[in-house]
Amino acid sequence: MLERKGSILSVREDIKVFDCTIRDGGLVNNYQFSDEFVKAHYEACVASGVDYMEIGKNVSPTIMSEDEYGPWNFCKEEDIRRIVGENNTDMKIAVMSDIGRSLKEELRPKEESVVDMIRIATYIHQLPAAIELIEDAHAKGYETTVNVMAISKSFDDELTEVLNQLAQTPVDVIYIADSFGSFYPEQIVKLTEKYLKIAEASGKKIGIHAHNNLQLAYANTIEAMTYGASFLDVTVSGLGRGAGNCPMELLIGFLKNPKYKLMPILKFIEEFIVPLEKELDWGYSIPYMLTGQLNEHPRPAMKARDEKNTEYREFYRDLLKE
Repeated sequence: MLERKGSILSVREDIKVFDCTIRDGGLVNNYQFSDEFVKAHYEACVASGVDYMEIGKNVSPTIMSEDEYGPWNFCKEEDIRRIVGENNTDMKIAVMSDIGRSLKEELRPKEESVVDMIRIATYIHQLPAAIELIEDAHAKGYETTVNVMAISKSFDDELTEVLNQLAQTPVDVIYIADSFGSFYPEQIVKLTEKYLKIAEASGKKIGIHAHNNLQLAYANTIEAMTYGASFLDVTVSGLGRGAGNCPMELLIGFLKNPKYKLMPILKFIEEFIVPLEKELDWGYSIPYMLTGQLNEHPRPAMKARDEKNTEYREFYRDLLKE
């Protein structure tokens, strides 16, 4: 039986608070954050003791349009440095590579970049390409993580095989990704046990990236952490597509390590998130709750939200027919 690591009063030095606000939040506004917003967010993360900040995606401009998407979808070196300079802080900078949208030949060596970590997001059927990207980023000097998405739709044996393959790569952290926001804490405990057993044998860490469809992102993050996950993904005020993510202010308020400070995050929320809430729509919604309960991709919920469709019973009936 998996044992809890520490108690509610423990300080675990292996814990890393990982901010995804700009990257996950960018899905709400096509990464059209102003430099002022990103700079203020960066400074708030540094002041609050956050360990990593994911500043966006490194999608190739040859694949997605720079007219439609803002700079944080592409994370060109000059754009990142405009915000962080040389990043002479204790906080590390990360970007996310989507399989099929990020080109390894465009990734410069680490010594030429202020970025510290490349995060790879992959579906199971894309695993060979993900492994290739992991190996390339590692060879170029970056820390690496991998998020295997949509695992709630995979078979148990299939997931075990995927994890065993990833354990043989140089990836540093393997993430439990609740892509559909459909997992409950009891399931997260079982997944944490499975991931840890395979990852620890090859010296790797485990992370958790939770979505908030069922209002369980915070609970699931705490549950995974309690049983040994180290890298904990959060966004300020849960900012992220649709139902959003585990709110940073909840997690920092919970952790007992005095290095983490809540006040800089509250200041950023007051000055930047409160005005943003008048422009962008994210957080709890019935359509996202229903796709989460049914363990379905949130595409129908995205459409319903965009169209401001509040005919929830009809929406539910349509989901049940699929």
